[in-house]
Amino acid sequence: MIVCLSSSNLPKLHSSPTSSNQTTPEPHSEPKPQKLKTTSSPQLNHWSRARAIRSGRKLDRPGHRSTNTVVEGNSPVHLQLNDGASLEREKISDGHDVVEAAKSIYMVSDGTGWTAEHSVNAALGQFEHCLVDRGCAVNTHLFSGIEDLEQLMEIVKQAAKEGAMLVYTLADPSMAESAKKACEIWGIPFTDILGPITEAIASHLGVSPSGLPRGAPGRNVPLSEEYFRRIEAIEFTIKQDDGALPQNLKKADIVLVGVSRTGKTPLSIYLAQKGYKVANVPIVMGVDLPKSLFEVDPEKVFGLTINPLVLQTIRKARAKSLGFSEATRSNYSEMDHVREELEFARSIFAQNPVWPVTEVTGKAIEETAAVILRLYHDRKNRCSMPRIAKRY
Repeated sequence: MIVCLSSSNLPKLHSSPTSSNQTTPEPHSEPKPQKLKTTSSPQLNHWSRARAIRSGRKLDRPGHRSTNTVVEGNSPVHLQLNDGASLEREKISDGHDVVEAAKSIYMVSDGTGWTAEHSVNAALGQFEHCLVDRGCAVNTHLFSGIEDLEQLMEIVKQAAKEGAMLVYTLADPSMAESAKKACEIWGIPFTDILGPITEAIASHLGVSPSGLPRGAPGRNVPLSEEYFRRIEAIEFTIKQDDGALPQNLKKADIVLVGVSRTGKTPLSIYLAQKGYKVANVPIVMGVDLPKSLFEVDPEKVFGLTINPLVLQTIRKARAKSLGFSEATRSNYSEMDHVREELEFARSIFAQNPVWPVTEVTGKAIEETAAVILRLYHDRKNRCSMPRIAKRY
């Protein structure tokens, strides 16, 4: 069965241009709390209803609510925020029976959301046994570019309605604190990914963080030498794909060798984005490998191998997508040919024992890249402790 795990990148919410950085009141004047609108936008309500229908959960329509405040005892509950603003707490329970459905995780970021999304995905990797068996199905929802307090409160309120967990990376301390207080008031489980590590680094360096998200107007990062090195690496890697221009293999930082469909090209592009010039050379029976491959530093060459059953499945899907006939596919994706080709590759690797061989079966590109980069840097720096060093 397919894992019930989606990553729905919801579009950026639109609201009035209310800044999260409120002006500081005069020393002897009482701050005038600004009441934020708590009604969800039509777009967010539409997303909520769509998810509710898919999951089997029933939610009240917005028109069924007579008030935006909940009276507990004799007084409504308000959420006091850092800047003196107040947010009324809306009733969460709708009185209907709730069908067991997938748990939701809301990821909120004032930037691209890359950090939050990858952190959550890495953590979910520890629950694959549960996710695959549908024992704890999860839906993830990414809200990126959230720089406005009103937008943030809309998302928090929607998370409370849906019973979701909130994970956020907010560089602005006041925004992060507001998210924390809102979650505590509404009983929403939450995790601040960026805050604790930022505070720890600030303490270690003895320097205060800027509090500005990536891409903020006041945070103009000049194009560095590393940026141009990455662009050059990507251009080189694209030109060297699939054994092209073998005379340039000596210029590569890393050379990947393996049979067809072992993930050489996507792995090469991934490594190139990190600034490494990568060339990949396919191993094909009956075709001699380029002589220049054996003239490069053997410590730069890395072999890739894969389980034959997995490789056959991938090749069958690839052949079908290309519209190959059954007769044509038999020479490419039949098990006898697959095993023979892998055995041929294995014999080449045995003749070149300096080439480390990485098993890619069941591994994400990031995992394979991490293995190769660790070996690459260990050999380059002659390190006794495995690490990937980088200077900022």
